[in-house]
Amino acid sequence: MKSAVGKLSANAMLAPLRVAVFRRTWSASLFSNFGLLVQGVGAAWAMTELTSAADMVALVQTASVLPLMLFAMFAGAIADTYDRRKVAMTGILIGLAGAVGLTLSASVGVLTPWLILAFTFTIGCSVALFGPAWQASVAEQVPPAHLGEAVALNSISYNVARSFGPAIGGFIVAAAGATAAFLVNAIFFLPMIVALLLWRRVQEPSRLPPEKLMRAIISGGRYVLHSPSIRPIIVRSIISSLAGSVLLALMPLIARDLLGGDARLFGLMLGCYGIGAVIGAFCVSPLRSRPGAEASVTGGVVLLGLASFVVAFSASPWLTGLALMAAGGAWMVSVTIFNIGVQTMSPRWVAGRVLAAFQTAVAGGLAVGSWIWGQAAETWGVSEAITVAAGATLLAAFVGRWLKLADFSPAEEAGLDLADPEVELDITGRSGPIVIEIEYRVPRDRARAFYGVMQDLQLSRQRNGAYGWALARDLSDPELWIERFHFPTWTDFLRHRNRPTSAERELQERIKAFHSGSGPIQIRRMLERPFGSVRWRDDVKDSRVPVVMPVAGGAAP
Repeated sequence: MKSAVGKLSANAMLAPLRVAVFRRTWSASLFSNFGLLVQGVGAAWAMTELTSAADMVALVQTASVLPLMLFAMFAGAIADTYDRRKVAMTGILIGLAGAVGLTLSASVGVLTPWLILAFTFTIGCSVALFGPAWQASVAEQVPPAHLGEAVALNSISYNVARSFGPAIGGFIVAAAGATAAFLVNAIFFLPMIVALLLWRRVQEPSRLPPEKLMRAIISGGRYVLHSPSIRPIIVRSIISSLAGSVLLALMPLIARDLLGGDARLFGLMLGCYGIGAVIGAFCVSPLRSRPGAEASVTGGVVLLGLASFVVAFSASPWLTGLALMAAGGAWMVSVTIFNIGVQTMSPRWVAGRVLAAFQTAVAGGLAVGSWIWGQAAETWGVSEAITVAAGATLLAAFVGRWLKLADFSPAEEAGLDLADPEVELDITGRSGPIVIEIEYRVPRDRARAFYGVMQDLQLSRQRNGAYGWALARDLSDPELWIERFHFPTWTDFLRHRNRPTSAERELQERIKAFHSGSGPIQIRRMLERPFGSVRWRDDVKDSRVPVVMPVAGGAAP
């Protein structure tokens, strides 16, 4: 019976690979991940040969992940606004250019520590642009029921590469030098270019114009800020990454100074970390079922801290390798569960930006943490820095007492395309601000319950684009409640009408049930006219985009 259950679990895990487009891009991502990790070994070891400063060695990882922290939100907004296939292709081409530049610089003998950091940063920029578009497109490539498995498979792809890529990279560097490692990375970008060219993405055109880039970034940030289920994941990702970044940041020094090894041992130690991560990725699905996401993440962070203590005091490659396997598995369980939660609970219109916020949190923690632990290693020593980081990691495990993970309920799209409200004014898509007022009549004995549910509605309105939300109660008529919020433009209001998920539509229906007036709920949509926005003469032309015409039925604010 147990073997049958295991077989069913394995079949479920591999189900997304039956989809041709996902199978091609997943296979190509395996090659590109191999190339990035081989290049990472080459860059880190080349840095140790050019300088003995621990902070410069740690900066190699900072340079690779800093672009994710700086640019991921821009990349997420671009992924949600433009064709995700084209965005991913652009990211890959930037990475190819960086890899070629690094290879040429090394081959002609002009490579310096700062050039290593510059080209590593460029390749990191390509990953920052590619990541949100690629991850957000997974939901377009596999059925919703297999989204969790597809996310886990992407993690496995990276960690299979992490398991063998660093070891292969170490042997390549030892046998042929860092230049060969850089060349391998450049070549391994090519399969992903082919896979993206073969993907015939079907995109349903929106009847509304795309958001401007800065407005899209703000919308994504507001969604995360006002989402009680996403916000704890982001905060805990930052804290865990800050504390847990020490092993990857100081891995070259662990191999060289604590274990007395060379590039081969450095690659093998990274490989041990990666093997543990692959094992951890396969454990994610059963751990989510029992003991659950919260307990699994907390346990993973505790195990990561304990494994770091072992690495700090071990002089045996075997013991260090086992500890790194445990650390890799613990790290992967936590990060994959966070990633699944983000992708599951984010609606499609903002998925790229929420994923970008998650990547920014993880990358920011890794980048800042790598710099901190590099400085600590330079000041106190490698073993001492890892010991302090291990203690910080154990303390980070207790954050879950205050920031618990929510149930990973899927953000099911409502599937509605509501008609634009009928208006009598001659407005355009850029007309605004638009003010919405909604009147409810609620019996006094239900006022407290109504107010509680309206707090949930406030978050829904705000994360879907509303500003200035307020709820007022009439002093002379206590049964009269007025909800008020506004939007910068008419187009922003129209976007808001079609963004709520099925769960948010159900929340609106619950609120409508409180209304006890003889007539329907009163909704007023008003155009606020600040001074200077009115066209005083009829002969003044309005070159703005015309308002979008109604296409479907439905009632909503």
